[in-house]
Amino acid sequence: MPLLHRTIKLVIATCLAIWLAQRLQLLYAPSAGIIAILSVLDTRRASLKTAWARLWSTVLALFIAVICFSLFGFHLAAFALYLLVYVPLAYRSNLTAGIAPCTVLVTHLLAEQSISLPLLANELSLFLIGAGLALLANLYMPSQDQKIHDFHNQVEQGLKAILLKFHHFLITGDGSNDASLIKQLDKTLAEALRIVYLDRHNQVFHQTDYQVHYFEMRQAQNRILQDMAQMIDGCQLESEESLILATLFVKTASQLSQTNPAHELLEAIEDFLTTFRKRPLPKTRIEFETRATLYQLLHDLERFIQLKVDFYERYQDEA
Repeated sequence: MPLLHRTIKLVIATCLAIWLAQRLQLLYAPSAGIIAILSVLDTRRASLKTAWARLWSTVLALFIAVICFSLFGFHLAAFALYLLVYVPLAYRSNLTAGIAPCTVLVTHLLAEQSISLPLLANELSLFLIGAGLALLANLYMPSQDQKIHDFHNQVEQGLKAILLKFHHFLITGDGSNDASLIKQLDKTLAEALRIVYLDRHNQVFHQTDYQVHYFEMRQAQNRILQDMAQMIDGCQLESEESLILATLFVKTASQLSQTNPAHELLEAIEDFLTTFRKRPLPKTRIEFETRATLYQLLHDLERFIQLKVDFYERYQDEA
């Protein structure tokens, strides 16, 4: 969430929480604002999950406090006993998010030296107002759709650039592979996944794994390209083999779109492998190493394409 956007929501939720608590003539009205501040998080789902946990944490904290103050009076020792009981229970119940705000509410009981029902209702109301307004503020989240769409284009262009660089190297035999394009694509994919995970956590009711799995698929493809780059650096293929493999790289680069099933590419690789198997066996060490390199590059390219095919078959209705 951008800093300015989050700041505005914090200010609005906090001020409204304090104002509403004051209008309802609740004691310690500013505490509702503090709870609102703690409850405005980066995503809708995180806010909802935290608010739910803090609600149960508040009930637990008030219940333990009532018992401790009833038995031992409104003394510091009773408050210490409350902490000794409540904190371990909160950790065991995964309610740690509520330890600080709930303990603040309990200090109000200590300050007022009362555990009357109206005061308990006052504390619960402070929590509900603060957490409720924070949830309302988090109903609005800026759409990430355009940013995700832009990442799709960047990633596909990045993959295309790498494949075309492979093509250039095989055709000309000129230049070395410093993997700069692959490293840059790694950074782009990492940032894309960060945005996608954030967007997914803002989809409370209508969630889809499409975007997550799309960029994870592209990450896996980029790792394959990294392995291929190392082999291409040192490969000494014959001109005919280099030309055929280079052609496959260009063909693959032209069919990277998320809406392309890529079945045709798999067929092209299989046809080339079938033809290549009919050639005479290598007679020298160099021929053997060349043949092994070619096979490995072809199988890596096949794995690269198969990842796309599998993804398309799984998500073709959402592409």
